[in-house]
Amino acid sequence: MIEFKSVSKVYPNGTRGLNNVNLTIHKGEFVVIVGLSGAGKSTLLRSINRLHEITEGEILIDGKSITAAKGKELRYIRRNIGMIFQNFNLVKRSTVLRNVLSGRVAYHSTLRTILGLFPKEDMDLAMDALERVNIKEKAYSRADELSGGQQQRVSIARALAQGAKIILADEPVASLDPLTTKQVMNDLKRINQELGITTVVNLHFVDLAKAYATRIIGIRAGNIVFDGPVSEATDDVFADIYGRNLKDDELLGGAL
Repeated sequence: MIEFKSVSKVYPNGTRGLNNVNLTIHKGEFVVIVGLSGAGKSTLLRSINRLHEITEGEILIDGKSITAAKGKELRYIRRNIGMIFQNFNLVKRSTVLRNVLSGRVAYHSTLRTILGLFPKEDMDLAMDALERVNIKEKAYSRADELSGGQQQRVSIARALAQGAKIILADEPVASLDPLTTKQVMNDLKRINQELGITTVVNLHFVDLAKAYATRIIGIRAGNIVFDGPVSEATDDVFADIYGRNLKDDELLGGAL
């Protein structure tokens, strides 16, 4: 589903965000990427949909190079990749339903989406997506009237309405309280299991990674230093990823 081939990213100031990464993420996996701030987690995740351009190598999505794609082909590949941000990335003055429908814009002309002329099929998809994350009753509320957890659920519903085959979530629970964190992570995990959507999540907390991932990827200074199932992610492994012993460390916190 997602393949990194000798991928490197060097920023203009000379910092190496990624260093010769070779990686394959299979369909239906729930992958959690862990590492210190600045280790390259967001660079790795955002390079998948080209929010960050890589310097060397190639990234394939379902066998097609998103690195080389342009124009219509790039839009088509991106249409299958939903993105969930830490800050929700919603239009706060718009309704919840309108925010979810924004996931359908790649399927229609620019004029049609500006005028909000979405067909009934799209409306049904959006409402079904909201029901799947248990906030259908908020469809006609303004996004800024919702709690942080509810807003993040709207962003998940937007990805579902988009018809995404891949969901990328960049620190999706970093700004949420422990109870809401668990609710949002449960939604992501349930959607992954029920719909088989490949899910790649950056997380700060080790305990959350252990609880929800089927596979953990550890990154340090742009290098993949661990890649394996949760059962192999021992305390020693996490100590190597983070460069320190994590006992009594704030990184063990979270919702569990």
